[in-house]
Amino acid sequence: MPRPDATSRSDATPRPAPVLYRNGSVYTAADPFATAMLVDGDTVAWVGSEQAASSIADSSMEIIDLRGALVAPGFVDSHIHLTETGIALDSLQLGTATSARALLEAVAAADGEGPVLGHGWDESTWADPALPSAEELERASGGRPVYLSRVDVHSALVSASLVQSAGLHGKDGYDGGARVMRAAHDAARLATRQMPQDVLKRHQARALSEAAANGYVAVAEMGAPHIGGADDVRLAASWNGARPGAQCFPEVLPYWGELVSSAAQARSLVGQLGGNIRGLAGDLTIDGSIGSRTAALRGAYSDAGQERGSLYLSVDQAAAHLAACSLAGIQGGFHVIGDAGLDAALEALDLAAKEVGEQRVRAAGHRFEHVEMADAAAVAKLAHYSVTVSAQPSFDAAWGGAGGLYERRLGERSRSMNPFAAFYSAGVPVCFGSDSPVTPLRPWSSVRACVEHHNPEQRISARAAFLGHTRAGWRAARYTNPMAGQLVPGAPASFAVWEVEELMVQVADGRVQSWSTDPRARTPLLPALDTGSDPVCLQTVKDGTELFASPALRS
Repeated sequence: MPRPDATSRSDATPRPAPVLYRNGSVYTAADPFATAMLVDGDTVAWVGSEQAASSIADSSMEIIDLRGALVAPGFVDSHIHLTETGIALDSLQLGTATSARALLEAVAAADGEGPVLGHGWDESTWADPALPSAEELERASGGRPVYLSRVDVHSALVSASLVQSAGLHGKDGYDGGARVMRAAHDAARLATRQMPQDVLKRHQARALSEAAANGYVAVAEMGAPHIGGADDVRLAASWNGARPGAQCFPEVLPYWGELVSSAAQARSLVGQLGGNIRGLAGDLTIDGSIGSRTAALRGAYSDAGQERGSLYLSVDQAAAHLAACSLAGIQGGFHVIGDAGLDAALEALDLAAKEVGEQRVRAAGHRFEHVEMADAAAVAKLAHYSVTVSAQPSFDAAWGGAGGLYERRLGERSRSMNPFAAFYSAGVPVCFGSDSPVTPLRPWSSVRACVEHHNPEQRISARAAFLGHTRAGWRAARYTNPMAGQLVPGAPASFAVWEVEELMVQVADGRVQSWSTDPRARTPLLPALDTGSDPVCLQTVKDGTELFASPALRS
C-alpha cells in the first residue's frame, strides 16, 4: 500500500537495489551514535553501527562509503516562489550593484531579446540612494522593456515602455517615476510573466534543481494571482508524480493566496486549482515589506517622515477568509510583516473565532508568513490559536543588527524583530524557509542565522533550528505521513548527505560547547556552523529517488 502523500512507483518500474550508507554519521533519533543507514526502495530500513553494517552488507546492495559525511533528513523550504527564483537565477544579478549607474550599466550589457529582467538591488546600502529614471532605463535597454525587482520583491524599477504596456498610469503605487509599488508593481511584474508554458517550466525546473543541489527534498510554493496566476501554481504542482525515467525534483507543497468569503467558495477554489493545493494562504498579503516601506506599522518609519506602510486587506476581509477556511477545514493565512499588519491579522482571528468557534479555527492549522514584528501579547495569541509562523531566519542575518536595514527603517524597534526564541517558548509552531529569491536557497546559512540572531535573547539552538527547517516544514503543510522529516526505520527515505568539517551540539549562547562531542550527551550531532563555510551537499534523495548527486559522492 502506498504511503500517504508519497508518489507511488509504477508497477513496471524495476525495484532499485537497496543502498547501504556506512562509515559516516546519521542524524537519527533511533540511535545518536549511528554511523550507517540502509535504504530499501522508498523507505529507511535500518540505522545502526558500523559493526552491524558489516554484518548486513551483501552483494545485492549498492554500498556508499560516506568517508565521514553526515546523512540527515532533507530540508523543507517553507516559503519559496519557483518561477521568480528561476528567473532571478537566470537574469541580471543586481545584489552587488552600488549605484544607479551600476544598474544602468547592467541593463545596457544585457544580452538577448524581449524584456530585460533583473533582481536583487538594494539602495539602502548605497552611498547615494538615488535611483535611475524610467527614461534612463529605456535608453540603457535600447527600447526593451525593463523590470528590475528590489531584493525584497515588493517594489521594482521599470522602464518607460513597460509603464505603457502594463498600463501603470493611474494605478496605486505609480507616481510617474521608475519605482513602482503595490498594485502598480503587481501589474508590472505580471506583464513580464506572460511567457510560453515551456519557458515557465524551464524557470521552475531551474529553481527546483537549485533546491535539490542544496539538500532540499520539498518546497512550499507560494502562488497568488498577483505573482504568477493560476497557471503558474498549477505548473508548480505538476512536478509531483514524475513519470518513470523523467528527472525528479523536490516535492512541491503548493499554496494559493486568494481571498474567499465562504466555505463553499473556499472548497470550490481549491477544487478548481487542483494539484493538491495545501491551503489558501501564503502570499495573500495583509501588508508589504520593511525594505520597501510597505509593511504596515503602528508608528512611522524612522527614516521616512510619517510613512507607516500599507494595509492591503481590511480586518473584516481577513476575518471572513479565516472563518471560511476554518469551516471548510482548509489552511488559511496571510503574508504579514509589520506590527500593525499583525494586529489586523490577530483581530481577524478573534472575529473568525466568534463566528465559527475557537476549536474550528485551531483545527484548521492556519499559518502566517514572516511575522517579523510580534510583541509578547501577539505571540501569546498566535499560540492560543495554534497558528504556525513560517519565518525566514536569513532576513535577520541580512538586515538585522547594528546599522542594518531594519535599524535604519525602525530604530530601536528592530531589536525585537523575528522573535524566534519567544515563539518557541510560548509553544507557537514554527517552520523556516528562504522566501527565495529574496534570500538564497542555503539551508545551513539559515540554521546559522537562528543560532547567531542579532538579539541574543531570541537565539535558538542549532537542533531547534534544524528541526524547524526539516520536520516542522512537513507538519506546517499538514503532511499526512507523521514520519516525514526523520530518519528512523519505516520513515520515508528523504535525506541529504553532507561533507562536513566537524560535528557537534550547538547551543544558542556563548557557553563553551566542547562537551557536546562527548558521547554521553546522547544527542544527534550537527555540523559546526562557526567554521566560516557551509557543509557541502553530496547527495539529495526523496523517497529513495536520487534528486542530486555530486561526483565526489561515489568517487
